[in-house]
Amino acid sequence: MRAMIFAAALAGASVTAAVAQTTPTPSIDGNTPAVATPDTKNPTAPVAGANSFTEAQAKERIEKAGYSGVSGLKLDDKGVWQASATKDGKPVKISLDYQGNIVAM
Repeated sequence: MRAMIFAAALAGASVTAAVAQTTPTPSIDGNTPAVATPDTKNPTAPVAGANSFTEAQAKERIEKAGYSGVSGLKLDDKGVWQASATKDGKPVKISLDYQGNIVAM
């Protein structure tokens, strides 16, 4: 009986992992330095983790990366700042993780 319950729970967990996301999903694999430098980016970004950027700092960092019209800036439950912005005249969704990685979709 326990084996059946475990198998059902495992199957349910795998189904929820297949749900599509509209914004970049934070990675739990943060095996890079705590803060990204301008010349580097964690390939698994955005990385989930405790984010110490204030809202003003997050917006400034996104704008310095060439984005404008940053709006709707919110810190999600994974510690990743999410926003809408414009780059090269095109609207994009932006994620900024605690390492300073900026990911656009």
